[in-house]
Amino acid sequence: MSDDPRSTDIPPGEATPLEEKTQDRGAPDIGNEPSEGGGAVETIEEIPMGGLPAPGPTEEEDRAEDPNRLTTLPEHAEHRDVHGGHATTTGLSNNKMAMWLFLGSECLLFGGLISTYMLYRGRHSGSVGPDQIYDIPFTSVSSFVLLMSSLTMVLAVSSITRGDVRNTKLWLVVTALLGATFLGGQVYEFTTFYREGLGFTTSLFSSSFYTLTGFHGAHVAIGIIMLLSVVGMIHRDRIHGDRSEVVELVGLYWHFVDIVWIIIFTLVYLIPG
Repeated sequence: MSDDPRSTDIPPGEATPLEEKTQDRGAPDIGNEPSEGGGAVETIEEIPMGGLPAPGPTEEEDRAEDPNRLTTLPEHAEHRDVHGGHATTTGLSNNKMAMWLFLGSECLLFGGLISTYMLYRGRHSGSVGPDQIYDIPFTSVSSFVLLMSSLTMVLAVSSITRGDVRNTKLWLVVTALLGATFLGGQVYEFTTFYREGLGFTTSLFSSSFYTLTGFHGAHVAIGIIMLLSVVGMIHRDRIHGDRSEVVELVGLYWHFVDIVWIIIFTLVYLIPG
């Protein structure tokens, strides 16, 4: 028997009053229950108060409750532009960036052609020169027609942005017709110059003139083909992706052609040699 008065002799195999009280209440024996890994639960703080939280709704349940709710962000969302395409660090889509790079290379091309013409515009015989063959009023009307096509192109882009497909096709066709009218006037002008004795190999002036204006006319013809192709693709619903971006890209090219003609018309026709 122990000298401690608080201790009592308990026969072996019998539970103490504290253990009986614990077993009656059904409290778990914290710290002695084996875990799945063979160890014991370390601390009671691992079990949250109130029990384990109930599992949340799945992604399918969220979409069923609200179909317009965005449950998952698209992959690399920071690299996507407003049109849904992959954007560059400038905020422009890859398609727009490619178009701007192409137009930049075209600036170099026309810059070289204009510089060549400015160097050689005085290299001609006295009988056939710019002062003798240029028809300024006729070319001014043709230039006005081409500039008006930029306005109709803006109306086409505005219509497709609003989702007005019918007016978009209408303005694109009108733009192509105005471009074809300008191109017809340029063909008539070339024919008249040739009949007056100004051929491509007549002088350095004629060669540089026909090369410069001919390259611009070829770009106008390409733009007309692009416009009509977009009209056909919209009519047959063959455009995969954002329609407004496609029309806008064609509009960038067309405006570039018009701006180049303003420079050509000013330097070639209005400024005397």
